[in-house]
Amino acid sequence: MQKVPLTLRGAEKLREELRVLKSETRPQIIAAIAEARAHGDLKENAEYHAAREQQSFAEGRIAEIEAKLSNAQVIDVTQLDAGGKVVFGCTVELADIVSGDEVRYQIVGEDEADIKGGQISVNSPIARALIGKFEGDEVAVRVPAGDREFEIVKVLYI
Repeated sequence: MQKVPLTLRGAEKLREELRVLKSETRPQIIAAIAEARAHGDLKENAEYHAAREQQSFAEGRIAEIEAKLSNAQVIDVTQLDAGGKVVFGCTVELADIVSGDEVRYQIVGEDEADIKGGQISVNSPIARALIGKFEGDEVAVRVPAGDREFEIVKVLYI
């Protein structure tokens, strides 16, 4: 199976979510099921069915996180020194050549992407265009809104 890149911060976030699901959420759901069972007839017991549905979602999420972590190639960006080259995990400051607007993105794994938080997926058009380029390079990117050109102002490994 192919390894999926994941930043150290992203892996820690998934591990924490897994810990909460296993040590806090799962016991709460089990207690809710036990309490609902005590109320009697399970066929017409809405609390029981709701708790079972919660349990199903929680167990599904636990399995999903465990699968992601087992297939992850965790990359510690702070240990990289690619000499100004854009690589997975780095943070890139870009200047739009036409408007002069500056943006800052960190290139992260598919599951970590959060455009509002400045994190773009390694599979996004912008990230694919940036990977392998260096500080000072100009990059043309085809995005849904049309073609845009950026200059790579700075590459950070933080």
